[in-house]
Amino acid sequence: MKKIDNEKIDISKVNDSVNLLNKILRILYILVALVGTYFIIKLFKELEIKNIFLVVLKTIAPVFIGLFIAWLFDPVVKYLKRKGIKRGFGALIVYIVFIGLLVLILSALIPTLTEQINEFAKTIPSIFDSIKSWIEGIFDNLKSIKGFDAVGMKNDVFLKIETYGIELTKSLPTITVSLVKAFFSGIGTFIIGLIIGFYFLIGFDNAGELIVTLLPKKMQKDTRDLANEVNSSLRKFVNGALIDSTFVFIITSIAFFAIGLKAPLLFGLFCGLTNIIPYAGPYIGGVPAVIVGFSQNPVTGILTLIVIFVIQFLEGNFMQPLIMSKTTRLHPVTIITGLLIFGHFFGILGMALSTPVIAAVKAICVFFNEKYEILKI
Repeated sequence: MKKIDNEKIDISKVNDSVNLLNKILRILYILVALVGTYFIIKLFKELEIKNIFLVVLKTIAPVFIGLFIAWLFDPVVKYLKRKGIKRGFGALIVYIVFIGLLVLILSALIPTLTEQINEFAKTIPSIFDSIKSWIEGIFDNLKSIKGFDAVGMKNDVFLKIETYGIELTKSLPTITVSLVKAFFSGIGTFIIGLIIGFYFLIGFDNAGELIVTLLPKKMQKDTRDLANEVNSSLRKFVNGALIDSTFVFIITSIAFFAIGLKAPLLFGLFCGLTNIIPYAGPYIGGVPAVIVGFSQNPVTGILTLIVIFVIQFLEGNFMQPLIMSKTTRLHPVTIITGLLIFGHFFGILGMALSTPVIAAVKAICVFFNEKYEILKI
């Protein structure tokens, strides 16, 4: 009996050692993946692949827009097809409804936004005057401090502000022309993307299956399952983000109008768009509104701050968990790390895309982990 017990104890120790070794190996796999990712990023930076990638991306942007539109509307077309409507006709119906709604929304928003942009542009000189008066008041209060050259520092600050104002005035025509070019270029790209998207949408259900059938038969089932996982994760995220940002746009615009902030619709729209960026986005969108609020008067500035914090508190703690409850959950540290990396390499656009890209990568990792138990610790 003692001999058998000793054998059992030895087997137990061996199993524990093997399990420990497996855990160490899996941790090493993760470290190797992180180091490999770091070196790939460094290689991209050294070879300036990012710039080449951005040029290529800009060139074929209509194709990506078309793919996104087709991917977004595919479930609706599939639903119409189940109801007996042919896919081509269903795609046409969806496009007519979408373009009709887009025209209605733009016809309602553009005149108001144009008016508010003009109103905001007229207030820019008064904003500079308010900032100048505010800074002057601060330095006047610092005059009583011995050994502190408040007057000299104030003159330096005002000189920099005036220099910036002169440079801005000189470069304003160039900036305006660049913005107009970018605007019309963006409209042209979007229209081409719409046309491409329509043709993609007609055969979207067959395209994925065609790609899968090109793979070896033993890989086809896993590829379909993986594509479905990634597709589901991204679709839920995009749908939730759109609903969430629309909510922020409407509520923020109403609140800004109620407190008397100038151009409330413009700043509400900006807050809604930047809300797509997790954590940092809401505060990026709120900064211009707060500056304009304080330029009007201190009360409006404080009320603007309160509005932004209250709405972001409600959105972050109630609306976002409710709307995004079925989306792929990511740890806050993962999201923030992704924002820093993508923001460094691709700017604001990269920050907006970081979370869905990470969600897709997570879906892929989870799929392979469940299949091969790579990280089952």
